[in-house]
Parts: sequence; structure tokens; C-alpha cells
Amino acid sequence: MLDIQLLRNDLEGVTSRLAARPFQLDGAEFQALEQERKLVQTRTQELQSARNNMAKRIGQAKSKGEDVTALMSEAGEANSELQSVEAKLQQIQAKLQDFLLVIPNLPHATVPPGRSADDNVEVRRHGTPRQFDFQVKDHVDLGEGLGMLDFATATKISGSRFSLMTGGLARLHRALAQFMLDVHTREHGYTEVYTPYLVNAASMRGTGQLPKFEEDLFRVPFGLEEPTQIEVEEVVREGVTSIAPPRQKYFYLIPTAEVPVTNIVRDEIVPLELLPLKFVCHTPCFRSEAGSYGKDTRGMIRQHQFDKVELVQIIAPEKSYGGLEQLTGHAETILQRLELPYRVVALCAGDMGFSSAKTYDIEVWLPGQSAFREISSCSNFEAFQARRMQARFRNEKGKPELVHTLNGSALAVGRTLVAVLENYQNADGSVSVPAALQAYMGGLERIARSG
Repeated sequence: MLDIQLLRNDLEGVTSRLAARPFQLDGAEFQALEQERKLVQTRTQELQSARNNMAKRIGQAKSKGEDVTALMSEAGEANSELQSVEAKLQQIQAKLQDFLLVIPNLPHATVPPGRSADDNVEVRRHGTPRQFDFQVKDHVDLGEGLGMLDFATATKISGSRFSLMTGGLARLHRALAQFMLDVHTREHGYTEVYTPYLVNAASMRGTGQLPKFEEDLFRVPFGLEEPTQIEVEEVVREGVTSIAPPRQKYFYLIPTAEVPVTNIVRDEIVPLELLPLKFVCHTPCFRSEAGSYGKDTRGMIRQHQFDKVELVQIIAPEKSYGGLEQLTGHAETILQRLELPYRVVALCAGDMGFSSAKTYDIEVWLPGQSAFREISSCSNFEAFQARRMQARFRNEKGKPELVHTLNGSALAVGRTLVAVLENYQNADGSVSVPAALQAYMGGLERIARSG
């Protein structure tokens, strides 16, 4: 969430910067809400001052033995108006909060201009795509040829956009995740965490998934939630005899481990000496893929359930962009150890995620598609998520200050499996096991169809 003071002090500048994403900020609506807030807040402060003065006058009159009936009546009327005005101020502040919650982050000054993926800028490449002397297959044909990748049965069990892996392929998938966790914990200084896969709405709001992207999430009902005291008071003031019934409460299946891991510091003040906090987490991820129908329908590239190993850093603001470069390098290490060709691109303003101030995508080479495909996004959110979560640290002066948050996939396990299958395929349909993974596979050097 953006700092509201930015909009109050430089609405035109913020509007211009957001237009680069592109996002059209409704400046007129903001100004109208702000004008109303100022008027109501001023009246609230006047009534609060009057209440305090009235209480003082009543106290003085009582001490002199005077009749305070008229003063008490006047105080009652003032208190009644104050309660009404305070409730109105809460409503306006809630509208301002809702207004801010759907505004994306401001692009960092180094983010390339542009409106789509076509405008992203390649930063570097690593490795050379392998030259094959036989007809290349994609991961679907390879996996099904091995008898270890079964989409038909997964569809029977769950529906489309799911997969079932067996035998050596399932073990290779597990080996990739274990390899990534070991590299990041042993060599890169991350602490491994195990988190819930179901989170509450506050956690989703904290990292920016709610309210804007609710249609992309899977939610699970788990009970009822009583109306808040403010809602009850509003109903009573309006003279309605019946109060709204309890609302349905929901858990949300996580779309990425970024959500539970980053929310570890929600509503916390982290001691400066503990920064940066560096976490790594392996989880399944669940996405409805709303709006992606017809895209990547073949194979494992875009599924409702997939695994990722996620890196998260909670870091001091002045170190966050150095942290972004470091985190991106940590993700690249996995591809380098697996000897998979890849490139790093800086996303343009129009292609960045909602919460990001700057993002690097890492794209791995897939021979089956003759193209680079995204396997990781590494982002700096600056204080955007921290402001939503009230995640802070004590700076050198001992004053609470918002942290910066970073995260990146290191890597998406399923897409890494796809890359291994396609880059390590052999003419007979078998797949060689990368040297870095053979110890995790019990020394197995090649996956072939049994029988």
C-alpha cells in the first residue's frame, strides 16, 4: 500500500508515475474523500475540545454546589453529535483505506518503461542451448513416453490443469526441491521454514493478493464471523431493528509461500540487529489461473497446483536493492548447478506485478518450445507490503520504521522439472539425471521406461 502522504503532497506526481504501469488513478475521487475527511475531522476535533471544556465546567459547577441540569443536557447533545461525527470519520477513513488497497506500487526509477512483456529488457544470459542431433520432444511427450507423467488420470481425479507423476519422475521432482533447499540453507544463509498452506484474509491483504486478486484464489469456508461492533452501532443508529447475520469466514489456499512467510513479521517490530531475515520455504501453491484460459493448456507450465521453493528477505530499506541483486543471484545458482541455459530480464513498468517496485524474471531455455520461459520472479516491494502488514524494525535511533520485503522463486519446482526433462533428453526417450541431482536420486544417472 502506498503512503497516503505521497498522494496528499504530490497527487499529480504519483498519478504520472502510476500511469507508466499503466494504472489510472482517480485523483478526483481521492480529493473528494480527502476534503470530506478534513471537514469531518475538524468537526470531530472541535466537538472533542468542547466535550472536554464542558466536563471541566460541570466539574467546577458541581464543586460550587450549583445546579448542573442544563449543562448535563447540553453535554448529552454534544456527546451524541460527537459519536455520530466520529462514526462518520471512521467510515471515511475506511473508504480511503479501500481506495489505497487497489492502487499498485510505484515503479522504481530504474524500471524500464513499457506496457507489455515485449518491452522487458534482457540483463544477461548464462549457458548455451544444447544442439540436438535428433527430433526434440517436449516434456509432455517425454513424461508420457516414460510412463511416469499422467494427465488423464489427474483429470479424472481433480480436473484439468493437474498432473500425476510416478516412479523416477516423482522422485526427480522431490530431488529438485531437496536440492534447492540444501543449497539455500547451507550456502546462502536462509533459514528453512514450514508454514500453513491455508491462510486468513489478513495475510492475503498483507502481501497484496486481496482485495484486488480474489478471483485468482481458492478459498475454503470454515465458519461464521459476527458483525463488528462498528457495524452493529451503525445499524442501531439507523434505527434498524434486525442486525445483519454472521458472515461466512474463509481460509485461502496459498498461491505462493511468499504469503505465509512474509506475514511472519506482520504486526511485529524486528530488532535492527536481526536484519536481514532470510527465509526459504518449500510449499505447494494453488492458483485458479483466472483470465489465463487458453494459455499454456498443454503440460505442466500453468497448473492449479504446483510446487515452489520460495526465498523471502525482510531487510532494512537502504539495503533492499542490494538484497534484490543478491536474491536473484541465489536463484540463478540453482540453474547454474543444473547446467540449464537461462537469461535474466528486467520487467518493464507495464509487466510488473501489483505489489512490486522492481522485478527481475529468470527465464530458462526449453528446447521443446524453442523459447525462454519464466521460472522465477525476484522482486523488491520496498515498504508496500510492510505498510499493509505494519511490519517494522527499530532503526539506529530506536524509532520504528517500515521494513522492505523481497521475494523470489528459487525455483518453481515443476517448471525446473520441465527444463531438466527437455534439456537432458536422449534420442531413445530416456532422460539423463543432472550431476547435481544424482546423489538425491540414489546415484541414478538416467531415467528410462521400465519394461
